[in-house]
Amino acid sequence: MIKKIGVLTSGGDAPGMNAAIRGIVITGIKLGIEIFGIKDGFLGLYKNKIKKLNRIIVSDIINKGGTFLGSSRFPEFKEKKNRYIAVKNLKKKNIDSLIVIGGDGSYIGAQKLNEMGISCISIPSTIDNDVSGTDYTIGYYTALETIVKSIDKIRDTSASHKRISLVEIMGRNCGDLTLLSSIAGGCEFLVIPENKISKEQLLIEILKKIKNGKKHYIIVITENLYDIKSLAKYIEKKTNKETRATILGHVQRGGTPVVYDRVLASRMGSYAIEILKKGFSGRCIGIKNEKIVHNSIKKSLNCIKKNSTHYWLNLSKKLF
Repeated sequence: MIKKIGVLTSGGDAPGMNAAIRGIVITGIKLGIEIFGIKDGFLGLYKNKIKKLNRIIVSDIINKGGTFLGSSRFPEFKEKKNRYIAVKNLKKKNIDSLIVIGGDGSYIGAQKLNEMGISCISIPSTIDNDVSGTDYTIGYYTALETIVKSIDKIRDTSASHKRISLVEIMGRNCGDLTLLSSIAGGCEFLVIPENKISKEQLLIEILKKIKNGKKHYIIVITENLYDIKSLAKYIEKKTNKETRATILGHVQRGGTPVVYDRVLASRMGSYAIEILKKGFSGRCIGIKNEKIVHNSIKKSLNCIKKNSTHYWLNLSKKLF
């Protein structure tokens, strides 16, 4: 019978992580389970930064961005000797189950601990929406709102100066943020990892629009595909139109979580407790067709996250 469960947030922060922690704590307490928060992710687990949580501690965190438990990058967790120390710290407090909130890197850490006898459940939380086994990750929709608001502001100045504007968006190897923000932001073109084109092809598309009388132009691009500042200089030289590059950066990670992320996080946090209580381990939570589900962490790590269906890509092609 489970009596104590640990929870940590790992990797990049995402709006809604706090809501997930709150869901875990409240559901756990109602079921007679003690919940322990681990500060600073796997690094905090290694350093034994473990503290018992209660309803008062989590009562005012649902509307706050980031993670009040803190997060960190701790690549040394790959070493088995460090994981042994982490497991030892959990067992000192008689904690034999752990909920890990984060992206695919966090999934790897959870799977490793699961193989060492700690029952682990992972909750997908990353603005990139690049985790397999779920339609959406916690933080994705909040990041979209932030991006679209930024695009709206860039459009104002782009139109005023008749500029070509390039906007770099996060996502690593997944174009979901770029794809949906391009539709909602009314952009003229997009470039994503799933549909990458050369700078020469991009130039051809821009010249077509200019020929048709387009006065200003917004292009959204997923990070790591080009050196966006060099690309802006190339386009300006070839088109003789003022071209500016904007890298949105970490502003996309911050902010108050939107309603969807708060509700999704709460549902996933509560569900994680439920399946642990039923005896499941080595599982990752997901949402499919608005239904909360769980899958094998190992299987999820071996699958490539597909873009939010080809529907969105096909729609964007019709609109551009």
